[in-house]
Amino acid sequence: MNYAELAFTDVIKNLQERLGSRLSYERMEKSSYVDGLTEAETDFIAEIDSFYLASFGENGYPYIQHRGGPKGFIRVIDKSTIGIVDFVGNRQYISAGNISMNPKVSLILLSYPLRTRLKIYAEAEIVELSEDNNLYDFLRPKDYKFKPERMILFKINAYDWNCPQHINPKYTVEEIRELLEPQKQYIDTLEKEIKALKEKLQQQ
Repeated sequence: MNYAELAFTDVIKNLQERLGSRLSYERMEKSSYVDGLTEAETDFIAEIDSFYLASFGENGYPYIQHRGGPKGFIRVIDKSTIGIVDFVGNRQYISAGNISMNPKVSLILLSYPLRTRLKIYAEAEIVELSEDNNLYDFLRPKDYKFKPERMILFKINAYDWNCPQHINPKYTVEEIRELLEPQKQYIDTLEKEIKALKEKLQQQ
């Protein structure tokens, strides 16, 4: 898997040369081969609750769609494959239709709290729920109330990490609660101590 080798076409290399970044990226191309997902990518994917999926349409335009679910809904099947259960949305089926004609897709997995992006080139495969019960049992999020419609597998051809520049940190309500929990516990302890002191003073 060499992301730079796949991403940097001739026209992109010429642009890098003209703008002064070609030398550093040429070194990157020669040294960036990775044999599948490592523990770092696997751990990162397990914490993600959404991603962006780009597919290519018959109309000649790329199409980008958000996919979301509970944390960990993207499952690592093996070091070269990840998968999801795709839930019912607005029922336009643009991504599904595009993939049926051209399986080549690009994914961006983004963690706002960590200010980190994982970008992936992959080939997508749509698998109907009834085709593989074992796969569905493995991929489906537990206790998720929305209706599943299909499964999508992504065979990874290459991936790379982006720098954190220009990613503004954002947090979910759950993450904010977790961050504030120690403070809440401290306040609860203080309130109990104050109450106990007041009761002691009233008894004197």
